[in-house]
This record gives sequence, C-alpha cells and structure tokens, in this order.
Amino acid sequence: MSTVAIIPARGGSKGIPRKNLVPVAGKPLLAWSILQALAADTIESVWVSSDDEEILDIAIGYGASPILRPSELSSDDATSESAWIHSINFIEARGQSVSCVVGMQPTSPLRSPEDLDKAVRLFKGGDFDSIFSAVEVEDFFMWRPEAENGARPINYDFKTRQRRQNIEKRYLENGSFYIFSPKLLRAQNNRLGGKIGMSLMEKYKMFQIDNIEDVPLCGVLLTGFGLDKF
Repeated sequence: MSTVAIIPARGGSKGIPRKNLVPVAGKPLLAWSILQALAADTIESVWVSSDDEEILDIAIGYGASPILRPSELSSDDATSESAWIHSINFIEARGQSVSCVVGMQPTSPLRSPEDLDKAVRLFKGGDFDSIFSAVEVEDFFMWRPEAENGARPINYDFKTRQRRQNIEKRYLENGSFYIFSPKLLRAQNNRLGGKIGMSLMEKYKMFQIDNIEDVPLCGVLLTGFGLDKF
C-alpha cells in the first residue's frame, strides 16, 4: 500500500491571521506536521496543499512536495475533503499510486512520528476502513447554558454522580490526523466511513491551535514533552 501524508494549509484564517505560518516553538506551525510525517517510517511522501505561494515555499523548505490548490477549494466554506480529493488527483496524475492517505491538520502540532506509524499500521492491518486520532478523557462532564434553567448537564445526571472508576470511558476526536483510502473518500466525500477505528494518543495531545492563546501553550507542550527533536 502506497501511503502519502497530505496536509491542507490554506492562506486564510479568521481566528489567527496567517495561522499556518505563526511561529510555534521556533518554527512555523506548518513545519511541525511536515517534519513529523517525514520522520514516520510508514509514510512514503509528504504533500502540502495550499492556495498560498508563501506557504508552499515554506513547505518546500522543510521537505514537503507542493500542491497549488485552486481558489474555489480554499474559501472559508471549503472542506478538507475537497482539498484531499484534489491532492490525490494531483499526485496520481503524476504517476504515483495512492492507496492510503494520512490526512494531517497543521493546527494540531502535538504528535510524534510514532503516533503516525502506529495508526498507519493499524489501518494496514485491515480491520478498519478509516481511522481517526483520539485521546481518552476522564471525568469529562459537559453542560449547556439555558436561558430558563441556567445550565443543564449533557452527558451525565448530577443527581446520581458516579465514582470516577465507574464512569464509562469516553474518547475525544482530537483532529490531529485521519487515515483513509482514496476509494472511501471519493465514494462518501467524507474522511470517515465503513468500519471506523480510533488510534489513541496521550491526553496532552488533545490541544490544538484555534486562538492566539493556544500558540504558547502548544509551544510549551511541544518542548516540554520532547516533540521538538528535529
């Protein structure tokens, strides 16, 4: 199975301007995903899809192959699925077969090459049609605000609060990466489908960069847990 990593990294961002190029622990945010994928034993090539020439130049500088994404696939409403399909078509048109895609999100830099390898091997084992990265969450009690009642619990009954040991395990999709075949993606226009598996990561890898305060937090976690050794 030919395995490629495809990283969508468009130029626009509402929350943080030029987010994919924001410095995190001494490197552009995008660079971490490229370096992690290049260091993975199971990934044969690494591609960055973007509508932005500066982002593509940075991607090339860190060792990825560039894919210029058309503007109609780079709007705020465009999906990662559309970028992945365009990228697969681009790669295959150049003579490289693709049977397994590691779809990475650069806004989730807290991962290691070993995380990627573990998930790819799980996928290649044949038990799952698609896989997403996840972390286990404990004592995760969710509430929603309500105009009339103040706040109401979503996933538990506070009147019969259970001991932590008795609470059903729950898992959070952390958005770090997804693994799927081109066939599944094209058929369902969705990164997930068929029999879906989870590839578990450490709890601290749940954080991603959505707001400016996430930048120093992820930087500290990258360096503190030794994920910056490239």
